[in-house]
Amino acid sequence: MTTYLLRRVLGAVLVLFVLSVVVYALFYAVPGDPAKLACGPRCNPEQIAQVRDQLQLEDPLYARYWHFIQGLFTGHDYSTGTSVLHCNAPCFGLSYQNDQQVTELISQRIPVTASLAFGAMVLWLILGVGTGLVSALRRGGITERVLTWVTLAGTATPVFIIGLLLLMLFCVQLRWLPFPSYVALTENPEQWAWNMLLPWTALALFESAKYARLTRSSLLETLADDHIRTFRAYGVSERAIVTRHALRGALPPVIALTAMDLGTLFGSAMLTETLFGLPGLGQLLVHAVRDVDLPVVIGVVLVTGAAVVIANIVADLLYAATDRRVTLT
Repeated sequence: MTTYLLRRVLGAVLVLFVLSVVVYALFYAVPGDPAKLACGPRCNPEQIAQVRDQLQLEDPLYARYWHFIQGLFTGHDYSTGTSVLHCNAPCFGLSYQNDQQVTELISQRIPVTASLAFGAMVLWLILGVGTGLVSALRRGGITERVLTWVTLAGTATPVFIIGLLLLMLFCVQLRWLPFPSYVALTENPEQWAWNMLLPWTALALFESAKYARLTRSSLLETLADDHIRTFRAYGVSERAIVTRHALRGALPPVIALTAMDLGTLFGSAMLTETLFGLPGLGQLLVHAVRDVDLPVVIGVVLVTGAAVVIANIVADLLYAATDRRVTLT
């Protein structure tokens, strides 16, 4: 186990290093002056010159990249003309559009994205695994066919369409819920839950269809195993076979997919966050791309890349913990 973890951690470090090289190179490969792009159209020539000095554009590219890596571990000092601003590690640079450190912007948005991701995950697991279980128990009947068509429709419907329908139904027509406005969990847990309910539901309905199909197919595959036929021969009821024995064998791929989806969601929830006005990482990335705020783009991409890498390691560990046939070597 220790050797496996060490190898995976080293592999994760290598992946993040390559990702940082690619993203940082793209920063300087875009057309135009990087100083003008980072500063924005409102900057005057003096401000652009100051940004060019802060970005050290006169240095070779490898030296600038080395300063960027140093900033991630030790921080970096930026001159504002009249004083020196220290950016604490991990320092991704300064957002000249927001006049803030990129690290501060990301740390402010992570709780919002985490709230959306973990809340939606709980819902999509309940809906997806439950639907897949019912489909397996009712295989060959009308219930299974109806659920199959429902999951196919859920998979084919984009999440922003689901979100719009939920907003129109519950906020406009029925007026059961307010339009979502993010409230921090630490400020008011009840309002936090009510305002996150629609975003959670929109993501969960979209994702649960995939989990329902995966659970159903894994269950049906497990039910065809030899040990399941042995249970049937001993007179064990079908419901007990499915819920107590087959479900455990069908869960490993579901658990692995959940861990990977959770990591990916940190960078792929842009549509949901933008639609519901949630100030998370996805919305931050959309605004940064729109405003060509390149330091923010680099920071968000690296953070979400780290989340995906960590999630893949967790997925492998959980898969091995739930499936005894898998060995970590």
